[in-house]
Amino acid sequence: MIPVFLRTLSAGALLLAGILTAMPPERASAQDTGALQINWEVRNRFRLFREERDFLLHVENARNRSILAAEQSLELQSEGRGWARNMVNRLCIDLQGRVNQPCTRDNTKENYLTPIDHPVTVRLVGAVPVGATCAWSFDDGDGPQQSTFDCAEPINLRVRYGKQTVATVDVSSGSDPTQRVQTEIQVRDIFVAGLGDSIASGEGNPDRPLALSDEGFCFRSYLGTAGAQYYRPSRHGFKGGRACEAPDTLANWQRYSALWFNSPCHRSLYSYQTRTALALAVRYTHIAVTYLPLACTGASIGDGLLGSQRARECPPGKTGVCNTSVNAQVAELREALTAAKKRQPDRTLDLVLLSVGANDVYFSGLVADVIVETATERALFRRSGVMASVDDSRDALARELPQNFVKLREALKPLVGGDLSHVVYVSYANPALADGGVPCRGGRAGFDIHPAFNADPQRLARVSTFVDTEFLPQLKGLATCTRGALCRDPEADRMTFVDAHQAAFADHGFCAHSGNDPEFDRSCFAENGQSFNPDIVSAASQPMLCGRGASEYRAYLPRARWIRDANDSYFAAMTYPQGLPAASQPTDIHDATWGVLSAVYGGAVHPSAEGHAAMADAALPAASAVLGLDAVPPGVTRGFLPQLLPSAKQ
Repeated sequence: MIPVFLRTLSAGALLLAGILTAMPPERASAQDTGALQINWEVRNRFRLFREERDFLLHVENARNRSILAAEQSLELQSEGRGWARNMVNRLCIDLQGRVNQPCTRDNTKENYLTPIDHPVTVRLVGAVPVGATCAWSFDDGDGPQQSTFDCAEPINLRVRYGKQTVATVDVSSGSDPTQRVQTEIQVRDIFVAGLGDSIASGEGNPDRPLALSDEGFCFRSYLGTAGAQYYRPSRHGFKGGRACEAPDTLANWQRYSALWFNSPCHRSLYSYQTRTALALAVRYTHIAVTYLPLACTGASIGDGLLGSQRARECPPGKTGVCNTSVNAQVAELREALTAAKKRQPDRTLDLVLLSVGANDVYFSGLVADVIVETATERALFRRSGVMASVDDSRDALARELPQNFVKLREALKPLVGGDLSHVVYVSYANPALADGGVPCRGGRAGFDIHPAFNADPQRLARVSTFVDTEFLPQLKGLATCTRGALCRDPEADRMTFVDAHQAAFADHGFCAHSGNDPEFDRSCFAENGQSFNPDIVSAASQPMLCGRGASEYRAYLPRARWIRDANDSYFAAMTYPQGLPAASQPTDIHDATWGVLSAVYGGAVHPSAEGHAAMADAALPAASAVLGLDAVPPGVTRGFLPQLLPSAKQ
């Protein structure tokens, strides 16, 4: 039987079987706007959200808007604090990445990966007579569930997954003939997985950004002299030593870190993958979306997708327990799909969202080569393998990435039924363009969070050219089995490729500025690269030269730049990566190494929430097409019943 939840329940009017079948229904005309119709939609259909209020916030903000426009609206509503800051604690996947089994969604326990039913709201719409009475029947093959109540009342019910439920309503209004309307309800639950690297995970966009202090925090520099210190904003709530001469423990410091949907992978609800999956649920009312995000910052094909990788950060807490490795994404997905098929043998993986390849060609090393200026730091980073040249990346692009893609395709094909068109590969955008595609000119603006940073114009131009003319075209060839890519069966091996967002990013790189940027940014992030107080005495209490408190910074306000710069990375996340080898992880939180890492490991040169929304706008049509979601739904039938016999009237 189907559980039906009504505001007013009354006994269903039982109709004589012969009367029920007396008149064949006729198909309603789509143009007949006054015709009665049954409308139904799945409630809270983005199943990652435990509470419907979170889903409805996105539904409301998405009306007649792109995903980008909706994101900008939400940013203004939250006054820059971000819409995810509270939702992140109301999900069916916990902060360690574990799926809650069962997950209690809107007071009902559900199996997340294999739902047995879905909540649905049904309404009668059209020219409904005032005061009309509706006798409803819902039948999924195990006998009808019947109820009668005012036609203005919506019905909430749960329909069984994998079965069609026939909804029938007989509309009575005074002496008018009773009208019958009928439709079929069948929810399509779409299983979407997200795989890839930091662009896929949402790096740069913590779900609950760091709370900054207006006071300064001391870092040493690599020079090691007594005067080689500098102050930057501290973390709000931290009561330990802020001076370099007052060391404190990393565990104490990390209690005040930013909060991520998944800290080991810097996985964020703002990622384009989450926004795309969510947008599918918002747009299509007859589906539910079961979303499994597995992307992880720092992932390459070998270390991350096909093999394990180092974690980025541990969740804030007092336990001090931290697992420094993350399981291979493809293995995690395979395990989840196998478990789902044990419960529902026909459960399939419908869609994979994927971005990967940048770390295979040492892109973070290219960024380090561009922004690190001082000789001491450059020598240290070069010896430790942190920096890479364009020649290094070009060699990896030619020799390693094609072979890695072959391995990745072979690993993914069995998970999507042998058809890689169900893998939507979303390409990268060039992060260093503005004004319609003009390369950023470089300099310290946006990177003066660290004294050694200065985006070198020549190195920046070389990297930008490499990205545009070599890296991005080669990625497209690898994903689409063109440009000589190694594909055994091009038809089955070709991924669905998305790059429509790249043109939009040509105006919104890290150097883009606007008079509409947040007031704090315009006042305190100096275009001459002199944003911070160089005097270590006064900087301890006021690290900003603008004289304003760093706590005024808001990570989630509309900006011209859709790429986080190093200042944004520090102010939003201030990451102390704990998954590094022990030798690279100093115990003193004021160490020079932390000064560098905290400036870049929170998402420098990564898309902002606006950038991810623009990427999701590009990915959504491709995902919809792969899933066949724009097909015309089946028509609604309607007709008139003969006058009810007196014994059948209420």
